Amino acid sequence: MIRLPDGSGGVREYSPRSEPLVLTTTGALTSRTVFSAAHVVADPYADTTPDSPAAVDWDATLAFRRHLWAQGLGVAEAMDTAQRGMGLDWAGAAELIRRSAAEAKAVGGRIACGVGTDQLTGPADLATVRAAYEEQLALVEETGSQAILMASRALAAAAEGPEEYLDTYAHLLRQSSEPVILHWLGPMFDPALEGYWGSTDLDAATSVFLDVIAAHPDKVDGIKVSLLDAQREIDLRRRLPEGVRCYTGDDFNYPELIAGDDQGFSHALLGIFDPLGPLAAEAVRILDTGDVKGFRELLDPTVELSRHLFQAPTRFYKTGVVLLAWLAGHQDHFTMVGGLQSARSLPHLARAYELADGLGLFPDPELAESRMTSLLTVYGVPQ
Repeated sequence: MIRLPDGSGGVREYSPRSEPLVLTTTGALTSRTVFSAAHVVADPYADTTPDSPAAVDWDATLAFRRHLWAQGLGVAEAMDTAQRGMGLDWAGAAELIRRSAAEAKAVGGRIACGVGTDQLTGPADLATVRAAYEEQLALVEETGSQAILMASRALAAAAEGPEEYLDTYAHLLRQSSEPVILHWLGPMFDPALEGYWGSTDLDAATSVFLDVIAAHPDKVDGIKVSLLDAQREIDLRRRLPEGVRCYTGDDFNYPELIAGDDQGFSHALLGIFDPLGPLAAEAVRILDTGDVKGFRELLDPTVELSRHLFQAPTRFYKTGVVLLAWLAGHQDHFTMVGGLQSARSLPHLARAYELADGLGLFPDPELAESRMTSLLTVYGVPQ
């Protein structure tokens, strides 16, 4: 029995489960391409401040990526789940890309890496933004990784309308040596991206996004859509050129979007598949057999946890992700780069623990309970 804060100033008792969820399927995923956007593990012994460059525990960070590859998942590296722009600067991201790409080659894992402009620290004109993108694209391609062209805060600030987006992305797509994934990250994940593609009207923005793809369909492997709007993603998915995939980034509605309908489906590139890795892979392998009902029965119950972790302000979802990695035994501490472990309240973390435990996500429930108890004790919750 563990005593958890109830969010109203009191505590309630919760009885953790004694056994983890038993997963039975093995093998590669065949019907969907699935990436987990992976978190970074901080070095808890580093003497840092929130303004310091990130201090990363590289051994633990790469071990977690091997865990994801072992499930049959791809790794989406140096994305916002890895705290790009929220504790991990470009120098740290570049080192992460190099190390993860080398590890992917060693184990035969699939990897795609984020390309942005976060080496820019102040206002920049469009030529400078384009050069920053080019620098990062060159590094990712040098490692042999697939590139994910991420939304850019600097481009959002510099662009005066749709034409600047069309010109910038056309230039980058002409340069890319292999098809890339385009990423549309909504302002709920990063407020600085409000009005991306040149308009706050999502219908107008969608038209510009589609124009970018239509101009260079041979250079676009797919799109990652992170707008938390299932119907908009479905509508957009149906308008893509043949051969261009949709990778859902909708951490609220992913089961239905991955399952799809009679007109198509979404692949996946999701932050929630960091804590859900083994369960998510099991669900997709069930889907590989054509068993949509079994897929939904396994994955649908995880949505409550995902919606909890990604509740507003959504950009702080990483805190819950790292908490669950610690509780699951993937790292030895609950410390984050930039001190972001403080970004969510204790009741929020307690509910995340309860929901994850209820799903059987912890390989060792006793370890998870012991670690959660120690955290609660630090916060002054009597046990």
